[in-house]
Amino acid sequence: MLLKCPECQLQVSDKAAECPHCGYPMKPEAIKRKPRKKNNKRRSLPNGFGQISEIKNRNLRNPFRAMITVGKTETGRPICKPLKPVAYFPTYNDAYAALVAYNKNPYDLDSCMTAEELYEKWTNEYFNKISDSHQNTIKWSWKHCTELHHMLVIDIRARHIKGCIDNTPNPNLKNQIKSLWNAMLDYALEYELVDRNYARTFKLSEDIFKDIHNIRKEHIPFTDEEINILWSHIKDTPYVDMLLIQCYSGWRPQELCLLEIKNVDLENMTFTGGVKTKAGKKRLVPIHSRIAKLVENNYNKALDLNSDYLFNYINSGRHKSDIKFTHARYQTELTKICKKLGLNLEHRPHDGRVHFVTSAKKYDVDEYAIKYMVGHSISDITEKIYTKRETQWLKNEIEKIK
Repeated sequence: MLLKCPECQLQVSDKAAECPHCGYPMKPEAIKRKPRKKNNKRRSLPNGFGQISEIKNRNLRNPFRAMITVGKTETGRPICKPLKPVAYFPTYNDAYAALVAYNKNPYDLDSCMTAEELYEKWTNEYFNKISDSHQNTIKWSWKHCTELHHMLVIDIRARHIKGCIDNTPNPNLKNQIKSLWNAMLDYALEYELVDRNYARTFKLSEDIFKDIHNIRKEHIPFTDEEINILWSHIKDTPYVDMLLIQCYSGWRPQELCLLEIKNVDLENMTFTGGVKTKAGKKRLVPIHSRIAKLVENNYNKALDLNSDYLFNYINSGRHKSDIKFTHARYQTELTKICKKLGLNLEHRPHDGRVHFVTSAKKYDVDEYAIKYMVGHSISDITEKIYTKRETQWLKNEIEKIK
């Protein structure tokens, strides 16, 4: 049923509480609708501003995490990283205020990297270039710097590094810690994470180097009697052949372990390898006639094992896939050899290389031939640049060794 509005004289439904045309109350006694409840849902943050998430179901003092948008994936989804140096806050408003402050003055998040994060990033690249033993040295040094692990890299100064060095009584470890920070902060400087390498602003004292020299053991060449004992036990003592090959070729222990069969030329009796220095890498060494058969035997064993390496670590109880020779394994086997055959127990993996150089000088091998074969740098410009040596010359020189 339609009624006339007393105000505007237009027709209005008798069920209307007010005139839809002018708003005149047709039923003043009608109960007004209750106001809607306030929506407490937070508004979405602007694109690129960042994200705030609440970690629920855990009793945390700072449950709100602030994330910074650093880019987008190929599908357009945002890539986020935690805000640094602080990413967790007690309330939403605190996290929001931190994002507002960041967006007013954005900064490189990597500049707030901790020493521990830098170490992880650096070692992921650096460990691919160095030996297992060198990696272990770095890991051991890092363990003695625990007070710096959670410091921001930009806050680390010379006094902090000196504190780690002073806290250890071992002079070798002092030097290793210094070298560790030299290399780590060089990396940080290269990637503009810091503007100065404070590890290189100071030097270790002369007393430390004197202590290092005093405790350092000299390498011991094998005696003629020891070499004869080794030759007599090739068949009954594992890895004696590997040690003799080192004594007649001068490879560093790690170089010996990494010799690949593709670089062993049995036709021309040479092998190529080397690590560590520019002069030492990819160097050619003639295979001495006394070890030719030993090299050939190991070459054939490697083919049977389908291994890329000339020397392989075969031990009972060890998984067949775990046959790679390492410096540590070579040291273990050398110790066993010395104990079993009654050799000097002070011998170390580098002694085979020292024996080669000592024997070469004893039998008047040319000085430059020795340097070429062991991978030492040559300072003489004429010899280094203008003199081209033939492989046959190196073969003739190495055969002087008896």
